[in-house]
Amino acid sequence: MANIITRKSVMTLFSSPTCAMSHCARFVLHEKAVAADIEYYDPTDAPEDLLELNPTGTSPTLIERDLVLYDTRIIMEYLDERFPHPPLHQMDPVSRANARMLIKRIDQDWYQLLEEIQGSGEKKASKARKILRESILSATPIFAARPYFMSDEFSLIDCAIAPLLWRLPSLGIDISTPNEEIINYAQRIFKRPAFKRSLSDAEKDMTDVIK
Repeated sequence: MANIITRKSVMTLFSSPTCAMSHCARFVLHEKAVAADIEYYDPTDAPEDLLELNPTGTSPTLIERDLVLYDTRIIMEYLDERFPHPPLHQMDPVSRANARMLIKRIDQDWYQLLEEIQGSGEKKASKARKILRESILSATPIFAARPYFMSDEFSLIDCAIAPLLWRLPSLGIDISTPNEEIINYAQRIFKRPAFKRSLSDAEKDMTDVIK
């Protein structure tokens, strides 16, 4: 890998090829059609030149000139503000604040369970899998009510949800409902060109929802 410091004029996103949070950042990057390099790496064995700028070695890490960001939601917000078209956040302050709170709840209620499933023993993972499935299914009316999650317009909230939904089949979680409300929502997002471009090779094999 070339020395990062010599390429600071080029926006670079360092990303795990399988991490859902990293996938969120890649999704936003492609929705914005940003000319950036995406470099995949193993966060458990981060390259030394990346560690010089981000000592944690966490994924994703966004580097642009002297800016180094390694929090997924901050990266998503930065990309939306740095490249304002198309906007992925509502324009008024109240709606933006509500969207941020909703994403925070998604992280707390769903992504924490995803981490437990992926990082725990089978007994604990099985319990987390059941809770996550029930929690997502309880939101069926929200998925069904509008084209996008609590909105008529595609937003950062959808960018936060889609990578999690994409991984559910590979985790053995069935979110089918009689009228397929959640599956229909998922297909609507998964068919977006930006989402397809955001997938790493490893992620392409995680589900057959859109095949």
